[in-house]
Amino acid sequence: MQKFEKLQIVKNVSSSWLSLSINIAAGVFLSPFILHRLGDTAFGVWVLIFSLTGYYGLFDLGIRSSIVRYVSKFSATNDKQELARLVNTSLFGYSCVGFLSMLVTLAGFYYVDRLFRIPPELHSTARWLLLMVGTSVAMGFPLGIINGFLEGLQKFYVLNWTNIVSTLLRIVLIVTFLNLGYGLLTLAFITLGLPFLVSILRGVIAFRILPVSVGLQYIDRAMFHQIARYSGVTFMIMIAGRLKFKTDEVVIGTFLSAAAITYFNIGASIVDYAAEVVTSLAQIFVPMASQSEATGNLHRLRKIFIAGNQVCAFTILPITAILIILGKSVIEVWVGRRYVAASYPVLLIMIIPWTLMLAQGASGRILFGMGKHGTWAKVTLLEGIANLILSVLLVRPYGIIGDALGTAIPLTLSMIFFMPRHLCARLGFRITSFLRQSYFWPLVNCAPMVAVMLLMRRWFVPHTYPQLALHLLVAGLTYGLGLLWVSLTNRALRVEHHPLVPGTDVSETLVTTTEAFQQDL
Repeated sequence: MQKFEKLQIVKNVSSSWLSLSINIAAGVFLSPFILHRLGDTAFGVWVLIFSLTGYYGLFDLGIRSSIVRYVSKFSATNDKQELARLVNTSLFGYSCVGFLSMLVTLAGFYYVDRLFRIPPELHSTARWLLLMVGTSVAMGFPLGIINGFLEGLQKFYVLNWTNIVSTLLRIVLIVTFLNLGYGLLTLAFITLGLPFLVSILRGVIAFRILPVSVGLQYIDRAMFHQIARYSGVTFMIMIAGRLKFKTDEVVIGTFLSAAAITYFNIGASIVDYAAEVVTSLAQIFVPMASQSEATGNLHRLRKIFIAGNQVCAFTILPITAILIILGKSVIEVWVGRRYVAASYPVLLIMIIPWTLMLAQGASGRILFGMGKHGTWAKVTLLEGIANLILSVLLVRPYGIIGDALGTAIPLTLSMIFFMPRHLCARLGFRITSFLRQSYFWPLVNCAPMVAVMLLMRRWFVPHTYPQLALHLLVAGLTYGLGLLWVSLTNRALRVEHHPLVPGTDVSETLVTTTEAFQQDL
């Protein structure tokens, strides 16, 4: 790549992690603040309503992923006519989707308090909260084109900096109005109104970067079919994702109580924060893989596969080790000791399969970028169905622990027995070569940090933020020194020559060093 492209990657990744750091800091501060202001039940209703409207994402039908895929492809080939057809056809489709989701919201407005175990005093609040959130989501569909457009252009830093400003403003407004005695609906107005304003600002920026013609004449049936072919498979993955990761609160709210959602959500939210660290990095691999596929550069695709997953592993493994060893302390200092007994087991059960998934964070993005995600869609849909069935079967006898196990078991099996073998077959790697090149040094680098954390925990268990910060500082320094050694000795980001797997459709050999990888990426 040219120097400009390498600079863009640095800007994207650094701004993503800065934005993520602020988001996590906001969540760490705001979640206990909101919880203690609203109480367990009202907070559970808040989580439940957002979980319900999260299913509206299924109305996306995979269009967003096709926007990212084809914007990156058409911009790489400089096809402005096709780009105009893509944007206008997607805008029309999304407007129809937004109208449909608004109808669903109006129906839910009258029935939400009858479907879930919500206390009578919160019935009216729950209905109006659903109406507000549902309206915001409906309007967000056509506005969502802007985010996909910027991602396809690899302008993640625009998304990230606008998100940083919005997050900081949200913190100030929420703290101010909750301290003044306002409740759930005001909280929702702030949380939902800011993204709407940010989307408008992003739209202005996006079409200044790359102007696109807008008009009814650009709505194209052939483009609609092209989007549908790609997004249909993505839609299957979206359904699976909702079944895997967004049914927990609904299952718990149906069979247990709104308060139980709070205890589950504390452990699950910590895992989500850990996941965001990797996904904010891995998102750059979709347009990178799409451009490589569009230009026929299989050599670069393989480098993204190995080096991308290695970077994901270097990122998630130390976080996982910290949460396993210090998870109880994290929960205690974050929301209070009384939540530890119920929430830590949820954290422990869910962090392992999530780590298996996140350590392969580049794999799924490469499949999306290549447009070869059909088989993965079928497998992950089966996984999602198994998740829902197991969660329903286990939640009554085992409570929120059973629900967590229902999520963990199918995800673990999928990430061990399907994903690595599928990508290796696609790109011509032996599974042993992939595992060794991607994960040996990340695992080795974690070992000294784990030993230091265990020794410090024998010295004292942290119960306050300063004590926890000391543990994390020592652990981070230990891991950072190891990472520095790995970097200076050129033991990371090295993709070795290897024999191809028999029967694959790729024929190039892959010979590259750290220096060559850095030159390309």
